[in-house]
Amino acid sequence: MNRSTKGAIDRRALVDRHSVRLTAHDARNPLTVGNGDFAYTADITGMQTFRDSHDPRVAVRTGALVVDTGTMATWGWHSMPNPHGYVLSDAMSTYRTARGEATYPDKLDIPTILGQTAVTDDTRAAMWLHVNPQRIDLGRIGLRLSSERGGAPESDPAVLSGIRQELDLWTGTIRSRFEYLGVEVRVTTVVDPEASTVAFRVHSPLLADGRLAIGFSFPYASEDFAPASDWASPERHRTELRVVDDGAVFARTLDDTEYVVRANWNSGTIEPLATHEFVLASERESLELTVEFAPGSGAASASAGSVHATEQRSADWWEAFWTRGAAVELVDSADPRALELERRIVLSQYLTAVNCSGHQPPQETGLVTNSWQGKFHLEMHWWHAAHFAAWGRPDLLSRSISWYESVIGVARDTARRQGYAGARWPKQTGPDGRESPTDIGSFLVWQQPHVIYFAELLHRAGIDDELRSRLDVLVEETATFMSSFAASRDDGFHLEAPIMPAQEFYDPHTTEDPTFELAYWWWGLHTAQLWRERSGRPRLAAWDDQLARLARPATRDGIYTAIATEPFTRVDDHPSMLAALGVVPTTALVDPSTQHRTLEWVNAHWDWDTAWGWDFPMLAMAATRTGDPNAAVDALLRDAAKNTYLANGHNPQMGNMLPIYLPGNGGLLAAVSLMCAGWGERASDAPGFPLEGWVVRHEGFIPWP
Repeated sequence: MNRSTKGAIDRRALVDRHSVRLTAHDARNPLTVGNGDFAYTADITGMQTFRDSHDPRVAVRTGALVVDTGTMATWGWHSMPNPHGYVLSDAMSTYRTARGEATYPDKLDIPTILGQTAVTDDTRAAMWLHVNPQRIDLGRIGLRLSSERGGAPESDPAVLSGIRQELDLWTGTIRSRFEYLGVEVRVTTVVDPEASTVAFRVHSPLLADGRLAIGFSFPYASEDFAPASDWASPERHRTELRVVDDGAVFARTLDDTEYVVRANWNSGTIEPLATHEFVLASERESLELTVEFAPGSGAASASAGSVHATEQRSADWWEAFWTRGAAVELVDSADPRALELERRIVLSQYLTAVNCSGHQPPQETGLVTNSWQGKFHLEMHWWHAAHFAAWGRPDLLSRSISWYESVIGVARDTARRQGYAGARWPKQTGPDGRESPTDIGSFLVWQQPHVIYFAELLHRAGIDDELRSRLDVLVEETATFMSSFAASRDDGFHLEAPIMPAQEFYDPHTTEDPTFELAYWWWGLHTAQLWRERSGRPRLAAWDDQLARLARPATRDGIYTAIATEPFTRVDDHPSMLAALGVVPTTALVDPSTQHRTLEWVNAHWDWDTAWGWDFPMLAMAATRTGDPNAAVDALLRDAAKNTYLANGHNPQMGNMLPIYLPGNGGLLAAVSLMCAGWGERASDAPGFPLEGWVVRHEGFIPWP
């Protein structure tokens, strides 16, 4: 039977049994330590030693699947020179709408973006605007292993033996051991929870005899889809070394981007090796090294701190993370899939805290490696981070609210340019909020209500008056746009073309009334009215009129279609109509029994090879809200290529283009929290798990709306 035993979870035991343990090099499974705004990803040595083994450009020649090992921060961005002065209007087309002419930056398609079609004069401006800015790899810090003092470094991880590597989730620490030439090397790797600082402790007799040293190397930015580093353009950037007491400062300049790297060590001498490459040698068997990264050029004098202090701060932060908020334990279940689901849950909590809890929305590949030049997709922000509030960690969601505030002026300008009121949030963007031109993203709208959803989740989790006041502005501006976007006709209000639904395979010029977006629009406006009432303001009659007369989702043969126009439903990509009751709470538009029939139809007919990592949690949420817990669990554990979770917990998609995919991890956590805690006034004990075969102990969850 399904039982929840409050307070019965040994959280340390739960976390420890899923710490990652590796005994061989596997380029798909690097390990990352970080704090949401900064992260360092290590190979099997605990550092970034075997660069080529993780480089997707090298892997193209071998067909291997790899994940890069970079160093990234939310503040680390760069733009290529723009000698032609391209601006967004250079990438726009004009459309005639019911409100008059409106412009959209659509002069770029996916084949051109991915290099399958040549850039033309007509698309050159759009391409520059699409790839800029790009997130940068701040630098690599790796071991230099050589068979003799001063010899050429090893480049093949096959020279290592006796490999034992562990990611200790409870403390956020990577501990690596291996042998080289029969001599043991031990490395500890940890990141400060509140600074862009990584610390290492390296111990080996090879240090003292000169066959082991530490290498620093710095790349140029890359305008490719992925990864973030360009090692072939040394002339396009500068690295200036300044040796100081107990360390060194590297001053980095990439066009208009500047940052500094401060390294401190307990014993050693650093020397230039080649352009942008440096080597730190020590005559002791033990080396302690801390490296701090900082934007700008003015942070070069402060010490990066000690390794011990960084370890202690990390251990304290991660213990607090694991002991507060929610937890779920499935280990005593009879279902043989339970332990694997528990593993995915624990590792997804770690990975989203490291990659998705920063002061900007995360990119799909987090702070590990680039995709889409490192930009974030706002429609994915919900899948990355909404779960934090439901898991009782609302502070990890609220960090990113300040970014929305910083770009609200840009969002207002977009809405006004297209004839709307309020603020229209972009789809794909960098830190400045400027849209990235595409013929898909420019017409996407399902990211619009996310801010309202975040606000409601944070409200339910408990927030102070200051944050509530800030959210009130974002909710009002977002809902104002949504109300303005809904077009009035004699038969009610509609979501008209040009519009691209979440299932991005329809013609935005002819599509109308996508099912998911209709339900989300209704719920967003309804919730915005609640926020007005909570702040003592009256409901808006115009919004109530739209709630009463918004178009109902289309049905055919008793199930919901994806859109209300031809071809109604395609069976590839995202089965997005299932989000209309599952991701979206109960509305007046969606009938639960019809939604359940739609779920059954999707399960029977969908092309699952084309689905994405967050589609499986979406199915689980729809199944939970329509009373089918067996289908919910089956969805999370469906045997499908894009529902695979590697040893390090990552959810790969599309080979080396998206070798990791954090919306899958965050979506899993959102679904599990709904399955454990329920929703609204009907919050109950584990409604998303079957009674037979499952023992579900959970605590600390906040029910969903």
